Order: sequence, then C-alpha cells, then structure tokens
Amino acid sequence: MGNCWCKWEPTIYKNPKSESPKEQERERREGSKLPSNPEEVEDLRGGDSAANPLIAFTFEELKIITANFRQDRVLGGGGFGNVYKGFIPEDLREGLQIQPLPLPVAVKVHDGDNSYQGHREWLAEVIFLGQLSHPNLVKLIGYCCQDDHRVLIYEYMPRGSVENNLFSRVLLPLPWSTRMKIALGAAKGLAFLHEADKPVIYRDFKTSNILLDLDYNAKLSDFGLAKDGPEGDKSHVSTRIMGTYGYAAPEYIMTAMCTASVLSFWNCLQEENLWTNHGQPANKTLQIGLFLYLKRRRSY
Repeated sequence: MGNCWCKWEPTIYKNPKSESPKEQERERREGSKLPSNPEEVEDLRGGDSAANPLIAFTFEELKIITANFRQDRVLGGGGFGNVYKGFIPEDLREGLQIQPLPLPVAVKVHDGDNSYQGHREWLAEVIFLGQLSHPNLVKLIGYCCQDDHRVLIYEYMPRGSVENNLFSRVLLPLPWSTRMKIALGAAKGLAFLHEADKPVIYRDFKTSNILLDLDYNAKLSDFGLAKDGPEGDKSHVSTRIMGTYGYAAPEYIMTAMCTASVLSFWNCLQEENLWTNHGQPANKTLQIGLFLYLKRRRSY
C-alpha cells in the first residue's frame, strides 16, 4: 500500500438526510452494539466459522510493527486516519500463523475521534474483508480493537494506488498494456463482489482505492462504505448517500437507491484514458469492452 493514501481526499457524500427516521433510529440502536474488544468482533464475524482467519493484534504489538508509529513510516492519510508501513517480525508473538516473516504490512490507524461513523466503517472493513477472498481484493491480515484504538492491518502494496501512478510527477507514465491490465483486474474484483453468494455494493470505487502490487496486479481496497447488495428479485437497496463526487452515479445521488458500482468503473476508465501524461491515443475499443464485460457479468 505504498503511497496509497495521499494527503488530499476528494469530497465524500455522507448525507444523513437521505435516511428515513426509521433508519436513523435503527442506526442509533446499532451504535450501542458496536464491538469494544476482539471477542465481540469475532462473535460478529461468526467465530470459528468465519471465512478468513484474522489476527487480533494488541496496540503494543502495533507499536513494534510500525517502530512506534514513526513519522518516516507514514505512507499517507485519508478520511480514516494515517497509514503506516510496518513489518511483522518473527518474534512478535509465539505461534503466529503468518508466513513468510518478517512480513511488510500497511497499518491504517483510526484518527482517534471514536465517532460512530468511523467505528462503523472500521467494522465494515473487518466484516467484508474477513469473509471475502479474491486475487483482486486487498487482503486484510488483522485488526486492533483495544480501548479506543481501531486499526486495520493489510498486505503491503508496493506500487501504491492507481491515482498516484496516474498523477505522479516522478513515476514514469503507465503504458497502455499496463493500464488495461489494471482495468481488467479491477473489473474482475468488482464483478466478484456483484456475483458473490451475498452480493456486495462497493460504493467507493475510484482510482485512489485501487492498489497495485509489484506486477501491477490491481486490488480493490477500503471497504468502509461497502453495503450488502440486492438479493433475489430486488433491483436495488435503499441507503444513505455516500461515495465520492465524480464517481457516484447521479441517479443514486438523487434517489439514494443503490444498485452497483458500474458507473464508477466507467469513470475510472475515463480517468485512465484522459490522464495519459504522454499523449498516447486512447484505446476506446478496449475500454468499452471492459465496461461491457462488467455489465454482462451482473445486470444490476
């Protein structure tokens, strides 16, 4: 996740007025049920039946991993808080089931306001990434839920975000073959979410949330705004309006009826197309083909 969170973050929709009084009351009740320790988190995840095992780190262990949250370890920041590069050492804890060690990780630390919204987004990432596994989704290794500390520990993505690779003044421009590889990987990740046994609507698909490994394989990250998608005969779910200006579908902004993140994918393709850095012609055929591929994979 190197450089995956830049200092500037686009404006995010968080419109509580889009919720009905009934939904607001439900959320107030849920707020009192948010977990306050790892045992309660694991109960919400289903205990031993949880799909992906996650490690519950202590805050003291995170200090070791991040060298006491040294400023030169900061990769960036976002709405949640700072992200640090760290290393899980071999002697961190006896019996730690992680290989290989030492393991580079990205440690995303809540900014400490302990707000209901921040806590809920932290929990959404733990729940969704704790049950979903795909080559094009970033891997969540563990979390910290101790006192007021809410932290997420991910696999480290050394090439950072697509946004940083597109807009960097230092990195070389991405060739079209790499851009299309990234777009296809992101499309596969999004299609997987839409086709899961319990569909997931990502709600924050944008180039800053698409991370790259050393081989430019794309992985979707930041599931704080994710929501269970429609099932059966339902065509949409009603939800508060949340997302990022320029990426969220206009009908979703107007009606709060959320169907999918396909338009956001198209907007990301346009971002890859328009910001070429070196004037290469756009390959519209490949772009449209990727968009139709995603549409065919899921109709909503």
